[in-house]
Amino acid sequence: MADSDSYLKWAAGLLDQLPAEWTSTLAVVRTPIAPSPAQISAAVSGTRAAQAEAPEVISARALRRLAERLRPDVLLVACTGPVVDVLVSDVLDGLKPRPVLVSGLPGISIPATEKAWLFRGGCDLFVVHSGREVEEFGRIGKELGAAGSTALARLPYLDGLLKSAAPAHIVSTEVPPHEPAGRRVVFATQAKVPKRREDRESILLALDRLAARRPDLDVVVKLRALTTERQTHNERYHYESLWASLETAGAVRPGGVRFAVGAMHEHLAEAAGFVTVSSTAALEAIAGEVPLLVLSDFGVSAEMINLVFEDSGCLGTLDDLAQGDFRRPTAAWCDANYFHDRASSDWIVRLTALVEQARTTGLPPVRPLLDGPAHAAARRRARLRVELPPNVLRAGYRASRRVRRYLKAIG
Repeated sequence: MADSDSYLKWAAGLLDQLPAEWTSTLAVVRTPIAPSPAQISAAVSGTRAAQAEAPEVISARALRRLAERLRPDVLLVACTGPVVDVLVSDVLDGLKPRPVLVSGLPGISIPATEKAWLFRGGCDLFVVHSGREVEEFGRIGKELGAAGSTALARLPYLDGLLKSAAPAHIVSTEVPPHEPAGRRVVFATQAKVPKRREDRESILLALDRLAARRPDLDVVVKLRALTTERQTHNERYHYESLWASLETAGAVRPGGVRFAVGAMHEHLAEAAGFVTVSSTAALEAIAGEVPLLVLSDFGVSAEMINLVFEDSGCLGTLDDLAQGDFRRPTAAWCDANYFHDRASSDWIVRLTALVEQARTTGLPPVRPLLDGPAHAAARRRARLRVELPPNVLRAGYRASRRVRRYLKAIG
């Protein structure tokens, strides 16, 4: 089960790594960040899930009924932290027989954080994607007293990267959707960073400079979501809206770049270069042997979610971007980060052992790390997010804000 576009993409890819004789069912939990039908299609593109009916978006109660009917050996809870906690500790608690509970993180997770473990502390297996992540999350889990363990898997998008995919859906209709292969430069946006409007505008200005200098290139801003769609994290300054403002102000050329959605692997199949501030898609570019830039102008830090790219050989500046100066990572960095030998991945071996334990001696009761009265209110709020339809939830939030403003005004 997944609750957002990025977690759905991760879940669909991870399921493809399972032995062929294993069967699986994929569903989307209805929350305010649930993906749209177009986002669902893009998320499962290139996986076995794309060959079946699209994953259904269902309520938490419907998810419970589905689990009771299927009686699965394993539940992959591919969701944001608070949703993992409420599903494992509340919604799906007490299933008979008790399934193995698996969760994880859908991309770059360095530096490791306590919060990620706290929300997933009730799970038996915490899947991460590099030796460094296993070491850091393993240490944190022991310090917190988590009952589960970490396991290593190759990021599912990397081994299955398609080199010859159909062109992605183009948002702008002003530019024909077909271009010569290998002439595209893809900027992968990230909702969380950079935060400042000025920083985001500077990226668009650099892309426009590149497009003006190299008219032979097709410069594309790859969006995670349209302005009308939701994604895992809220995006205050949407790049397409920022471009429209810059164009109105005469700061960029009309149609200098174009904006597109769709599956990342489809864009990379046509790419001559890739750029991002911080995105797991950088790893997809490396897997597809596409030269890349990870922008360092806004800092290289945990806050910018790009600390892992230190010493990779891929860091560069906006000026490098404007010049079309892309890089390739060092072999040593690849070995240490996400491109380890497939034989090192142990998550399926560990999962198989847990399934055997569940079928024979049984598994112990779920023991979440976030338990007790101190966490009850937060869990109730998380339960509302998975129970109430998003429009009802948004109406409740608006009413709550109006009441708070009123009480403040009369106070």
